[in-house]
Amino acid sequence: MEENQVSTIEIDRIKNLFNAAFHGGAWHGPSVLEVVKDIKPKTAGHRQKNIHTIAELIYHITSWRIFAVKKIGGDEEFVIDNDKLNWGNLKSIDEFEWETLQMELTLSHDELILALEDKDDSFLDEIVPGTEYDFHTLLHGIIHHDLYHTGQIAILKKMKPKSAEDDEDLRGSRYFNDGFEDEY
Repeated sequence: MEENQVSTIEIDRIKNLFNAAFHGGAWHGPSVLEVVKDIKPKTAGHRQKNIHTIAELIYHITSWRIFAVKKIGGDEEFVIDNDKLNWGNLKSIDEFEWETLQMELTLSHDELILALEDKDDSFLDEIVPGTEYDFHTLLHGIIHHDLYHTGQIAILKKMKPKSAEDDEDLRGSRYFNDGFEDEY
């Protein structure tokens, strides 16, 4: 690399990790979209004991992706400092609300990747506005966070009650159709 040329090797790797963890092709197993793609609204909103619902987990993943986008944009003031901003205020989930949550999740991913497009590797060492950690830590943290909650969603999906399975056959989400017919 020439002396004045900037490197984007690490940024490109991070974007690849984001895309694999979100869309598929990650070495660890199913991606966010692969786990979420065939969940019905009734299952997404079903509360098991005192555990966050799948819909709340999707809202939460989206919230922290938006946090990252805001911070990449230089917003020092943006914080997620209450349960409503962190988990939403989702009382019941119908088909429209579930589609909206999925669309917002997908849009947050697209916005995050777009926000990284003009960044080079030196950006990763910059301190995130309003925090004490750098962008390297934030971006890798978001990937880990997504996968942690995706595992929770996969478990909740397997634990769905019989009544959720008997839900009328609602059409699949157009935002999550990846052509794979795999079962989780």
